[in-house]
Amino acid sequence: MRCELTPHPDFPCAAVDAITVETTPAGRGALAVRYMVRGDLSELAIPAPAAPARVDELWRHTCLEAFVSHPAGYLEWNLSPSARWAAYAFDGYRAGMRPADAGPPRIQVLRRPQALELSAVIEVPGEAERLGLAAVIEESGGRLSYWALRHPSGRPDFHHADGFAIELPAPSGA
Repeated sequence: MRCELTPHPDFPCAAVDAITVETTPAGRGALAVRYMVRGDLSELAIPAPAAPARVDELWRHTCLEAFVSHPAGYLEWNLSPSARWAAYAFDGYRAGMRPADAGPPRIQVLRRPQALELSAVIEVPGEAERLGLAAVIEESGGRLSYWALRHPSGRPDFHHADGFAIELPAPSGA
């Protein structure tokens, strides 16, 4: 499935022309996500490549995100162009946050002058119901823009149920 993220109306980013995301099943309990950020990358603050590792607060800089709801709550994945990542589990809306018991995603990053592509395979629970896709983009001067499939009214909030806009298919054999 291919979809386009839209910027939050209060936080535009002139340097980014579009952010598209493609998702495909990647075997039992896994989802492949491919983010493509197009625009003038010289105007963006993109984290430098680093050794893959779990790191908190990646969302404070350019970070691509996926949210997966399931009956017991939801998971949040933060994927940095540096190859660093984080995964959190929640019991409900911003409640019970803790590191998710998930293996590291396989992240690949391709940088070109007018495009940044980040591909990752993330773990998803078998009973996953809905998917939210989002991005935080940092400009060179430090200004942040917030991109999502759907924004709730008010301030940017990727955890809001309105952002979980894609219904995931039931697992095979269900």
